[in-house]
Amino acid sequence: MERSTADGALEALMASAAALAVVVPGPGSAAECVPDPLRAQADGWLDSLQEACRLQAATAAFIVHAAAGFADATRAMSPPDEQPHQRLALEMGIVSELACVMTVSERSASALLAQAHELTTALPLTLEALQKGSMSWQHARAMVDEAASLDPAGAAALEAHFLDPDAPDAAKRCPAGDLVPSRFRHKARTWRERHHPVSIEKRHARSVLDRRLEYVPDRDGMAWLSAYLPADQAAGIWNGITATARALQGPAEDRTLTQLRADIAAQLLLSAGFTPSTTASSPADGSTDTAPGNVLVIDVDAVPAPSPAAQVLVTVPVFALMGLTDEPADLDGYGPIPASMAGSWSLTGRPHSAEYWLTPVMGRRWRSAAKATASRRRCGNG
Repeated sequence: MERSTADGALEALMASAAALAVVVPGPGSAAECVPDPLRAQADGWLDSLQEACRLQAATAAFIVHAAAGFADATRAMSPPDEQPHQRLALEMGIVSELACVMTVSERSASALLAQAHELTTALPLTLEALQKGSMSWQHARAMVDEAASLDPAGAAALEAHFLDPDAPDAAKRCPAGDLVPSRFRHKARTWRERHHPVSIEKRHARSVLDRRLEYVPDRDGMAWLSAYLPADQAAGIWNGITATARALQGPAEDRTLTQLRADIAAQLLLSAGFTPSTTASSPADGSTDTAPGNVLVIDVDAVPAPSPAAQVLVTVPVFALMGLTDEPADLDGYGPIPASMAGSWSLTGRPHSAEYWLTPVMGRRWRSAAKATASRRRCGNG
């Protein structure tokens, strides 16, 4: 973007903001001749808010252009025979400059640069929708995240599905920008899982190696404890803790459902019988290597709190369960998962009951409770 073009775009944004500020309704701004002045004023505030959101999206698009333009111009000034350490220093300088100008952390600035690069080079329809104000910055970030692991053709197909009404398989019903960002992210992720060139089985096998537990200190004597787990395990833990928390609610319980979940999780983890030991148990891979020192040995039977059966609802295409296709299953409350993950429950007979709603029709779900009771098959029981 040329300097004059950037100045013109900025002036247009400032003029739009100034014009919006002039027409913003204030106290007593509603005309006295209207039948309901307060209703007219409330409608005026809503209209102003809608226009402000469109202006906010357009401003976000301008920030994307400015960040990408600054990075490209700075890289263009570097010599062609630049050494790797010099290139690394240049990238660190770009991030630092951006963070200083925007008054954000370098981590946030680095994320913005990556998103700006994707939007300006690989997702033109998303950037255009952001400029027009028909899509928010949250929607654009979701599109960038879901297109990150796709090749250029896959990213273009994902974008066209949601943003090009003339595409062969364009999304129907509600436009992408009219969806709640979390709902749009779910739809985009579902489309990505079904059309990714690499099967979900292979991608899950690669991603499960990154499972981890993280601890992050926070303010006021608090901290965050988060786990990156396979979806079936995470859903089972969440549903089990939620069921216990709901059972504890009552007139005599003053804690909220959110607080109960946290208390139950802490009680289960802290009372799990972590015992210091000088001998290590055999690793999961069957090797005999041991590490000296104190090792935490978990005595699961010592947990005093009840462990409820976790209800996990999964929709599995019949042919995928038979191993004939790679069609992903659908974990209720999460989205697509590998069909082998769902199939393993029926083969291992886990105690936390997993109910399977089998259907050969892609995307079909039984909505009626009576119909579901009559039609669904509980795997493992024949």
